[in-house]
Parts: sequence; C-alpha cells; structure tokens
Amino acid sequence: MNVVIDKRPIWVILLSRSLRPLFFVVVAIIFWYLVSIPTPDGLGLEGQRTIALFVVCLILWVSGVLPLAITSLLAIVMVPLLGVLDKKAAYALFGNEAVFFILGAFILSGAVMHSGLAGRTAVVIMSRFGETPKRLIASIFFLAAVLSFFMSEHAVAAMFFPIVLEIAKGLNLKPGKSVYAKSLFLALAWGCIIGGVATFLGGARVPLAVGMLKEATGINIGFFEYTAAAFPTVLIMLLIGYFMLTKFLPSDVEDIHKIKAVFERKIKELGKIGYAEYAVGVLMAVTIFLWLFLGRTIGIANIAIASVVVLFVFKLVRWKDIEEYVNWGIILMYGGAITLGAAMEKSGAAAWIANTVISEWARSPLIIIAILSLLTILLTEGMSNAAVIAILLPVGIGIAGKFNLDPRIITYTIAIPAGLAFCFPMSTPANAIAVSSGYVTARDMAKAGVLMMISAWVLFNITVFIYWPLIGIKI
Repeated sequence: MNVVIDKRPIWVILLSRSLRPLFFVVVAIIFWYLVSIPTPDGLGLEGQRTIALFVVCLILWVSGVLPLAITSLLAIVMVPLLGVLDKKAAYALFGNEAVFFILGAFILSGAVMHSGLAGRTAVVIMSRFGETPKRLIASIFFLAAVLSFFMSEHAVAAMFFPIVLEIAKGLNLKPGKSVYAKSLFLALAWGCIIGGVATFLGGARVPLAVGMLKEATGINIGFFEYTAAAFPTVLIMLLIGYFMLTKFLPSDVEDIHKIKAVFERKIKELGKIGYAEYAVGVLMAVTIFLWLFLGRTIGIANIAIASVVVLFVFKLVRWKDIEEYVNWGIILMYGGAITLGAAMEKSGAAAWIANTVISEWARSPLIIIAILSLLTILLTEGMSNAAVIAILLPVGIGIAGKFNLDPRIITYTIAIPAGLAFCFPMSTPANAIAVSSGYVTARDMAKAGVLMMISAWVLFNITVFIYWPLIGIKI
C-alpha cells in the first residue's frame, strides 16, 4: 500500500478542500438572487424561476463539478418544486421518445460490437485496402466515419483504438515524434467525429435536439430529413479532413509491409464468421431501412425498441453482455435536458431571452444561423455537446418564434455544429482516446483542429445558403 504525504502548507490544504463547498454556496446565492429580484417586464414569475434554474444548470454543466446526469436530475426535481410544471408533467417528459430511441440505439450498437461484426469489418477492410501509407490512413479515416453513421462515434473510436495502436507499434513509430503516427490517430478521431454527424445514430445529441424540438413545438424531424440536411457538410468535411491528413501531415513512413502480420493475426483471432454476426448484421440493416422509410409512420423509438426485443428473442445477446455498452448517465442527462428545455419554452423564458438579449444582434435569418452555429461550435470545444444543445436550443427556438423561422432550421443549426469538435481532448471522447495513445499530443490536436473547426463552420454556412433551399429548407 502506497502512502502519499501531502507536504503543502496547511492553509493551502484547507483552502483547496473548502473550495468545493464554497462553489456550491456561490451557486446557491446566484440562484437566490435571480429568483428574488423584481420580475422583469414581459417575463412571468414562472419564467424568472426557470431562468434562475437554467443559469444554475449552465454553471454546473460548464464547470463539470457535478456529473452531467446529476445536474439533469436536479433540473427534473426543481422544475415542479419551483411551480413551473406540475410533477406529473415534469416527470412524464423523461419518457420522451428521444430518450427511448437513444436507449435502443445504445443496445443495438452494443450488439454489433459484442458480436464481433464491427471489429471484423474494420480489420478486413483495412487489411484489404491499407497497402500503402496513404491508403492505410484513408481506410482508417473513412471506415471510422462510415461505421459512425450506424454506431455511436465513441464506441467506434474505442473499437478502433487498439487496432491503430498495434499498427503504430508494429511500424516502430516513436510516440510524440512520428508524423505518420499523428496522422493515424487523428484519422481515427476525425473520422469518428465527422461520421457521427451524419445520422441519428452517430451520437445521442441529435435525438436529444429532435426530442426537445418536438416537446416544445410539436414539430418532428425524421431520420432521412436530418441526414439529407447534414450529409453535404459530412461529405465535404471528409474530403477536407483527408486532404489535411495527407498534405499538412506528410508521411514519414514509406513501407508498411510489417502491418500485414498484424492484420493476419487479428483475422485469425476472429475465426470464421458466425450465426450471431450474420443475424445482428441483418437486423441492423432492416432497422436502418425502417428508420429511413417508415420512421415517421411507426416512430424511430418504436423501431429501435422492437429491434432490441428481437435481439433477445433470438438470443443474439445476453443482458450482461450489453450493460457495459449502455451509458445510463447519458440517458439520465438527456431526460433532464428535455425537461429543462420544455420548462424554458412553456414558461416563456426562452422567448423572453430571445426578445431581450438576442434581438440586439439578430438582423436577418442568415446572421442568426451564422452566429448560433459559431457559438455552438465554440462551446462544444470546451464542454459536452449534449450540454451545448440543452443550453442553446431552448433559446434558439425562442428566436425562431420571434423571426418567423422554421424551428427545424434552428435545430439543424445547433445539432450539426455541436458534433464538429476537433481541437481539444475534452471536446469529445474520440479526441481523448487519440491523445491517450501518447502518439499525438494535445498541442498537435489543437493546431490541426483549429483549421478543421474553421473549415467546418464556413462549410456549414455555405451549405445553409446554397444547398438547403434546394431540398426545400427555406430560410
């Protein structure tokens, strides 16, 4: 047992241990002040209390002092206690369709991972197409993106990481020094990030945004609708990302024949494809087909949960095999975010913020979209993208009402950029996983990520201006 002696002065130790309670005292004082001041013109008492709760959740989400899920549970509890919504209505919001879609998507993704289908697909494709340094980078980058269309980008990054790590070690690349090693791990992270924006399945933030929109306005966005709006941004960002990886990070490796042995060993370990892999693959294909073409009629959550039931009916997985893939904290976080968003909308708080704060700089729909997308992409570099959506979307829906904008446009404007975080390890688990390898540093990621972030924001706004009107999204 290791004993660590803290040699700091006693006053430093006491101060450090008292900061956390002091922080919560300050947060409580802020809340008390906001609910005690005279109610501003145009805002009701319920709206004032909701804004006070919103500010507290904002501080806790940004600071990370409490887990995201716990802050969201606090929001669920406080909404009825403050008299904004009654208990039945507040807790019923946790049963939003988006929450159950997210749960179903986690379980389906876990089944694909557990069956070995995802790992087999990755190894076989990389062994077949990764014959040169550039082609290996391309196979990792584009395959990670494509798999993130259908699975959580975090799960894809976690699955690819040991494979890419073995490749780097097999080539005897030096951590922190090899340019090619940096390219390998950035290809992994960027592929997951960009691919995760393409559909509802890459990250739970999009279902969260869609659920909040439906709860606030009754308007729904279908699986295919969202993908049609996001896909040009995804496709062009993939091309930009590959250009960056191969031109700005030129390879310092010429021969990668040693990697064949790594792939051959991995394929041998996987053995022959089995019944579970075939069955899970077919079920996922059918599920995605139903989401695309019958999602509006049947409901994407109903399809997801029905597919989960089929998994267990045919014994393709066991519950204990799936538990590790289900992020219960994220599900709790999203339920609370939807509740807080609905409280902001129904109390009039979101509309009041839009009228008093945003109206100063919002002069046209395109300016609104440009500023909201920039704010989203900057915030998501430093905090959870789910928290960014929980913070910005209620206000954005209020702006839509003020300027007669389709609230779906605001939802796209926040949901798509919220997934494009390239700069820092804390921005997304894919970035954190890449940096944890030791082959790419946080500084390397920030230097390359800034260019990707700027490119993503400019490209998104060009897409809004040129492409969206062509598919019927009128601004």
